[in-house]
Amino acid sequence: MNYWLFVGLVLTAVVVALLVPVYRLRKAVQTPFPDAWVAIVEGNIAVYKNLPTPLRLQLRKLIKQFLHQKHFSGAGGLTITDEIRVTIAAEACMLLLNRRTGVYPSLKYIIVYPTAFIVDRPQGGADGIVSEGRKGLLGESWSNGKVILAWDNVLHGSTNFVDGQNVVLHEFAHQLDSESGNTNGAPILVGKNCLRTWAGTLSSEFEVLQEDAWLGKKSLLDHYGATNPAEFFAVSTETFFEKPVQMAKYHAELFEVLKCYYRVDPRAWHKV
Repeated sequence: MNYWLFVGLVLTAVVVALLVPVYRLRKAVQTPFPDAWVAIVEGNIAVYKNLPTPLRLQLRKLIKQFLHQKHFSGAGGLTITDEIRVTIAAEACMLLLNRRTGVYPSLKYIIVYPTAFIVDRPQGGADGIVSEGRKGLLGESWSNGKVILAWDNVLHGSTNFVDGQNVVLHEFAHQLDSESGNTNGAPILVGKNCLRTWAGTLSSEFEVLQEDAWLGKKSLLDHYGATNPAEFFAVSTETFFEKPVQMAKYHAELFEVLKCYYRVDPRAWHKV
C-alpha cells in the first residue's frame, strides 16, 4: 500500500474516532426532552417546579448529557428504570446549573442498590488495633469514576428537599471536590471573590462545627460535616440547597461563598 495512502487512512480513522462521540453527544442533547422524563422530574424533584424557566431548560439539557455519558447498573437485585436514572441525573445536575464546567467528566458509573448497602471497612478500636468491620452506607463517591447510591434514600432526599439530608447532593459534591485532584474540601474555584474568601470562611465554619459536634450542640449543619474538610464541603452543599434560607440567616458568610461557587440562589426555589 502506498505510504501516503496509509497515512491518510490512519488520519481519517483518528478523525472519525474523535468526531463520532461528539456527534452522538450533540444528537442526544438536541433530542427533545421526553414527556415521561418531565413527569419524573416534576414528581420526584420537589423544587423543580419552582425553578425559573431558564434553569429548568438548562437542567433538562444537563440531564440529557448526563444520561448519555454515564452508565447505570443495579446491584442487590435492583433493576434500573428511567425513574432511577432521571431522578439521580436531575439532582446531580442541579449542582452544575449556571456553571461553566463539564458534566462530571471523570465519572463513568453509577451503581444503585435498592437500600443501604454493606461494605467492609477497617475500623480502629480504643486499643489502637485495626480490624475489618461491616458498615451500612447510603452512598459513596469514589475517585475512580464511580458513585454508589441507595435508591430508597435517593428518592426520600429528592422528594423531601427541605431536611438538609440529600445523598445525591452529598456524593456528587464529593465528585466536584475531587476534580481538583484531591478530595479535600477545596474544589476548582473560579473568580477572585471565591478564591479570596473560600479558605478562610470554610476553615472557620469547619472549626465551629467541630466544636458543636464535640459539645453535642445542635447545629444547622449535620455534625457529620465535622469529620474532615471534604465531608464539611459535602454537608454544606446539602444544607445550601435544602435549607438556604436558614443558612443565609445563621451562616451568612458560608452561604455567600457557596452561592459564589454554585452560581445559584436556592432561596427562591423554596418559596411557597
